[in-house]
Amino acid sequence: MNKTINYPQSIVTCPHCQAAEVIDIEHGSSQHLFRCQSCSAILKPKSGDCCILCSFGNRDCSSSEQNLAA
Repeated sequence: MNKTINYPQSIVTCPHCQAAEVIDIEHGSSQHLFRCQSCSAILKPKSGDCCILCSFGNRDCSSSEQNLAA
């Protein structure tokens, strides 16, 4: 029997072409680089953000949620 892990998801919106993509937010991980599948732009976190989810996603990463709880 295969178990499917359901990770929370975030919608990342490219600031260059406005394309949106749903990605999984794996616990304890953050993405520092992301390539837009529509325009191939490389997204990097904005100054002060820990990852592309915090900069361009509709949800923060799990790392920042843990940091806020501390």
